[in-house]
Amino acid sequence: MSRARHILEVMDQCGLRITDQRKTLAAIFEETHQPLTPKKIYGRMNEIYKGLSLDTVYRNLRKLVDIGAIEPITFPDGVRYQVKCTHVNHHHHLICLSCEQTMPIEMCPIELGIGIPEKFQIVQHTFQIHGYCAICSEDKHE
Repeated sequence: MSRARHILEVMDQCGLRITDQRKTLAAIFEETHQPLTPKKIYGRMNEIYKGLSLDTVYRNLRKLVDIGAIEPITFPDGVRYQVKCTHVNHHHHLICLSCEQTMPIEMCPIELGIGIPEKFQIVQHTFQIHGYCAICSEDKHE
């Protein structure tokens, strides 16, 4: 299934109105395999919808995160968004700082329970490892 179709299906399942702007937003995620900054999304959206506010883009991104269609990925220079992985259960990511590829880690360190105080109730968590993928590591050593 395409990434755009996945986003639209999640919106439909959650009863979120599928407007032309939201279809365009889904199409923007289809065009790239890299996580996108809100400003990059805004730039693309503003080409089509003149006068669109950056706040509207942020509101739609938050809504898509809330319904589980996309997920935020934290980079040293800020948060970016990508279509939520559908091929694995709960997981975390390795993130290449050069090409921005994200790779799932199918193990969760929270399950190890290391350093978590007794009676602490975890509601949500994230875990990301930043570094360089095999291709980018080779490029850095040439």
